[in-house]
Amino acid sequence: MAELQAKHGEGSNAQQGKEAKQREAEMRNTILAQVLDQPARARLSNLALVKPEKATAVENYLIQMARMGQLGGKISESGLIEILEKVSQQTEKKTTVKFNRRRVMDSDDDEDDY
Repeated sequence: MAELQAKHGEGSNAQQGKEAKQREAEMRNTILAQVLDQPARARLSNLALVKPEKATAVENYLIQMARMGQLGGKISESGLIEILEKVSQQTEKKTTVKFNRRRVMDSDDDEDDY
């Protein structure tokens, strides 16, 4: 009987976690609907299909600005493009190439002395 209650308790915790995530997603969508005009929302949803991590970063940025009252009305598509450029500059990955050159006294040189 205790096992059944424990399993039921785990299921309700999972259900509560799922509901909390759903409420958070709805809240994010509501805030974004208030902050972005329709073409900007369409562009952001297209970005989410291709690069979900970048879209999430932009959404977080917009929600943070909205909560701080830094947005003076709805953001147009051109405004969203500027924000996307800022975010992509901040998250741009730098590619570096490092050469490992052989030293003068390499272990291969010892084998040639025979």
